[in-house]
Amino acid sequence: MTDDQPKLTIPNHQQRVLFCDFDGTITVEETFVAMLKHFAPQLSSELMPEMYARRLSLRSGVRQLLESIPSECYGEIIEFSRPKLMRSGLVELLDFLDAKGVHFVIVSGGLRIMVETVLGDLVHRVRAIYAVDVDTTGPRLQVKSEFEGDTELVSKVRVMEQYPAQEQVAIGDSITDFNMALHASSVFARDRLAQYLDEQQKPYTKWDNFFDVLEKLSQQWD
Repeated sequence: MTDDQPKLTIPNHQQRVLFCDFDGTITVEETFVAMLKHFAPQLSSELMPEMYARRLSLRSGVRQLLESIPSECYGEIIEFSRPKLMRSGLVELLDFLDAKGVHFVIVSGGLRIMVETVLGDLVHRVRAIYAVDVDTTGPRLQVKSEFEGDTELVSKVRVMEQYPAQEQVAIGDSITDFNMALHASSVFARDRLAQYLDEQQKPYTKWDNFFDVLEKLSQQWD
């Protein structure tokens, strides 16, 4: 969402909204994390373990990493994103959601340009994308985020509040999805996110690809 776009809201009578992470969720691999490790290797090795252990906030850690990268690398970041693969079943899930009249909202703690590059034509199938933007006019990247929160560069819970609905479904895989998962009506979790939710005794559905999500939602929403 660019600065000149209005905030997207939906009517209070909307029954369901699906919020989906991008990095490691839509993508098969941790695309944003891999980019940070590639362009800021030393700082990544220092800060990422602290973020995963929740000793360092995502807001602070990711900002430090992004703002350590020279602006001249922006084009390389786009090219780095281009060959990344998406997890299977996404198109079929989007078809199902369209038929049900359910909005699909991407909420990413990573860079918007990476999300849009990987999605390609599927960008037009998504209700909205909330992610981190950067200013490249200075010597190093400068972070811009409309939904910056206390501990996150993109507060996924604040984004969820833009879409009041009877049922809010979250799909994610890691620490960036933890707060979103805690506030969702139901959660599809894998990898680190599943471990964090186990610790909190928050129920979730395990998943590997979007066909798993589609199958479960088809059963629940019929």
